[in-house]
Amino acid sequence: MSMTVYSVPGVTCGHCKAAIETEVSAVRGVDRVVVDLDAKIVSVEGDAADADIRAAIDEAGYDIDDNAPGRAGAPGGSLLP
Repeated sequence: MSMTVYSVPGVTCGHCKAAIETEVSAVRGVDRVVVDLDAKIVSVEGDAADADIRAAIDEAGYDIDDNAPGRAGAPGGSLLP
């Protein structure tokens, strides 16, 4: 099992958190989803495909910032443990 962290700058409230958790939790292979409103990150544990997680976040209505340092997809970045 692995953890991937996504920077999602648009998450600002409990509704945002619930929408992302609902969509991402429904993805096959996701074991746990944690949305941190203060840090504006979504941490996903499990073996789900990155593309499926990204699609779920998009379906919830949010964009991923791939240029945030240390986040999934960031140039020169790495996945956070």
